[in-house]
Amino acid sequence: MASNKNKLAFLSMPAPASYVAGLGRGASGFTTRSDIGPAREGPSAEVIAEAQARRGEEPEIDPEQFQDPDNEYGLFAGTTYEQDDEEADKIYDDVDQKMDSRRRARREARENAELAKHRAERPKIQQQFADLKRGLSVVTDQEWESIPEVGNLTRKKRRKDERTFAVPDSIIVGDRSKSEYENSLDTRQQQANGFETPADTGTMTNFVEIGQARDKILSLKLDQISGTATTSGSATSVDPKGYLTSLNSVVLKTEAEIGDIKRARMLFDSLVKSNPKHAPGWIAAACLEEHAGRMVAARKLIKAGCEQCPKSDDVWLEAARLHNNDDAKVILANAVQHVGQSVKIWLAAADLEQDAKSKKRVLRKALENIPNSVRLWKETVNLEESATDARILLSRAVEVIPLSVELWLALARLETPERAKAVLNKARKSVPTSHEIWIAAGRLLEQGATGDDPDKTTETRNKELELVDKTIELGVRQLRQHQVLLTREQWLKEAERCESDGSPRTCEAIIKATVSMEVEEEDRLDTWVSDAESAEARSMVGTARAVLAYALKVFPDQRNLWRKAADLEKAHGTKESLDGVLSQAVHYCPQAEVLWLMSAKEKWLAGDVPAAREVLEKAFIANPESEQIWLAAVKLEAENGELGVARELLVRARTVADTERIWMKSAVFERQQGQYAAALETVSTALSKFPKFAKLYMVQGQIRQMEKQYSAARASYAAGLKACPKEITLWVLASKLEELDGKSIKARALLEKGRLVNPANEILWAESVGVEERSGGAAQAKAMLARGLQECPSSGLLWSMSIWAEPRPTRKSRSVDALKKSKDNPLITCTVARLFWTERKIEKARQWFSRSVATEQDKDIGDHWGWWLKFERQHGTPEYMEEVIRQCVAAEPHHGPVWQAIAKDDKNVGKSTKELLAMVADALQ
Repeated sequence: MASNKNKLAFLSMPAPASYVAGLGRGASGFTTRSDIGPAREGPSAEVIAEAQARRGEEPEIDPEQFQDPDNEYGLFAGTTYEQDDEEADKIYDDVDQKMDSRRRARREARENAELAKHRAERPKIQQQFADLKRGLSVVTDQEWESIPEVGNLTRKKRRKDERTFAVPDSIIVGDRSKSEYENSLDTRQQQANGFETPADTGTMTNFVEIGQARDKILSLKLDQISGTATTSGSATSVDPKGYLTSLNSVVLKTEAEIGDIKRARMLFDSLVKSNPKHAPGWIAAACLEEHAGRMVAARKLIKAGCEQCPKSDDVWLEAARLHNNDDAKVILANAVQHVGQSVKIWLAAADLEQDAKSKKRVLRKALENIPNSVRLWKETVNLEESATDARILLSRAVEVIPLSVELWLALARLETPERAKAVLNKARKSVPTSHEIWIAAGRLLEQGATGDDPDKTTETRNKELELVDKTIELGVRQLRQHQVLLTREQWLKEAERCESDGSPRTCEAIIKATVSMEVEEEDRLDTWVSDAESAEARSMVGTARAVLAYALKVFPDQRNLWRKAADLEKAHGTKESLDGVLSQAVHYCPQAEVLWLMSAKEKWLAGDVPAAREVLEKAFIANPESEQIWLAAVKLEAENGELGVARELLVRARTVADTERIWMKSAVFERQQGQYAAALETVSTALSKFPKFAKLYMVQGQIRQMEKQYSAARASYAAGLKACPKEITLWVLASKLEELDGKSIKARALLEKGRLVNPANEILWAESVGVEERSGGAAQAKAMLARGLQECPSSGLLWSMSIWAEPRPTRKSRSVDALKKSKDNPLITCTVARLFWTERKIEKARQWFSRSVATEQDKDIGDHWGWWLKFERQHGTPEYMEEVIRQCVAAEPHHGPVWQAIAKDDKNVGKSTKELLAMVADALQ
């Protein structure tokens, strides 16, 4: 017994704090009021603080209570939030915003760079498997079907969800009766002896009457659908021509649409009943019935609308639209009785007439009722075939409506030049606030000055054209006096409109009079340059030329401004205009070497070599120590066969200017003439003066290499690499020399050393890949290319090589990755164009070739022009080839591996861009 008591002794003990009854067998427990406390609210903070004070306890202090300035509790908890507090908060907010915006751009750029670096180091799972997902596109159906089904690999037996249902008694009884045979007759069958059908005895079905009834119902439906049936008495006739058309016009509507129509009909019915004077309600109700195919109901509704709203021209116009032509004329005739001052009603009535005579009659009747409508006058004048009748009508129109600028201008256009001046003077007096009249007067004067009059001298024409400037200037002043203030943008648009209409002098006059408006003095140059560039982008060359001409008058010593004007004339002007701009440019900016060189080059290209020499002589006087002018003079003489003069010029240039580039050009000139000893002597002298100029070592090494002196060439390149280790071309030339000498291992070692000295250089990596490919190691080349892409992830050159190293099916996906990584590098764009070329997608390839030479920087790559010409030779027309050659000649490219190799070959000295382009296209593979 004692043991039993001890065994049950725990029942009298209190349960542990975390005990939940039944938790061991899966119960989750429950919550009672004793667990969550009483329903009453507990003591407040003040009561707790008072009790703690009585017990001598210190209240707990939150260490964070003074940290958040927005939560004002603690020291300032009981204060009132007043206006000065709000102002202080605003000041603090402004200070916080100012401090935050001080380095925001730099901070955001740093955060973006860190984010890009983080994503590059730890890419998303989606990016890691992007190439594998693209690889699924080449999986065949057989491979896809051969993938095994996903099975249960957990080795656990799963309980099958088997559910049973009770079968209803009706199914059991029905199945039982299926296999039984009937062995008794029905009561009705017994009455009819079991063989006759129990129908009405002696009654015959009349199928003729059924067919007639069906035809009658069908005809009634056709009458409702067509809307063109006419019923008289009991006869119904349908228009035979419109029968099939009306059947085709029937729109089958779903039940949802029919329900929507019914609800809308109820709403519109309620609307027109509650507010019968609301014209839009009648129009909407009629349109609903028209949409539902009930034309008769629509016409009835719009007729009721005309009766309820006779002063609304929209209701009358809708009624005319819903009826045929003849009925519409009657409706609009009634409409004129109620709304005779509505222009829309009269114009609609004129549109209903078929011949011009009837239209004129209606419009003249309208002008009797509404003589001050400009639109009616314009429509009436447009119907006149004779200029005399139109002039008479317009004369009457401007008398009735003297404030209409359109009518005045139309009348001036129909008059002779002398009478047009009188008309415009009258218009100017009638409407002194119209700028269109002043512009029309300027255009009229310009037409008179530039007309085909052989008796006019040049001085007379110039005086008349100056009158255009004075007229526009006077107009701008008069408009200001009448408080008409147009903005600069509005005047510029008017100038562009004049240029589009064939009045360039008026455009120029507007620019002269208004381009300096609303511009601060220190912002004038930038504003005018941007105006000229935006006008040129919109193909408004005259406007851009006028803006630049005015800017050059204000800033004649700005060489960049002259350069922009010269570029504009070169792109859109004539040779004479370009020559005039350059002559003025070198007069105002004699120290601008670029302008002298442009002037000399344009004269040389025009075939005027003496004039080009004269320009360079003047340039020598203004810039005696200019390296570019000396070299331009040497090039001019050399390409015109004056080799002795060119050599003398180089000697004088080395004495006067004495620059490293002149020494280098002197050595190159001697090498081109085959004077290798003189070239080497020149290079040696130059290296003693300029030991850090890398191109001198290149020239020396190339001359030694041409003479088959590989050890001397190697020594030249080694000296150059020691003096200029950052010069990439020197490393490449030294590597190619070793490869030419059959020492690929040494070439590989040189490039490795170059990559250590110049890390992350795409040219050295590309040359290393080329060495491996030429050595026959395809696997080593691919590994080298992968290493290069890791070090130069945005290199267009390496990505282009990577695309061509891929098999044909995966090149397209590789090109997508390249475009994303290299940010539309022109090399990648050209490679994509070549991919489209191999796939015979001609138009796409042409578009991508055009994109590869889109910007000014891209146009300088000659290899892209060569690929484009090679493509057009194979798939294009002669017109396409000529266009590519024309654009290439205008761009004058200088870079590209193949282009530079051909252009700098001594055999091709003096050849034009067109000839070089053809040679590059032949050499590309």
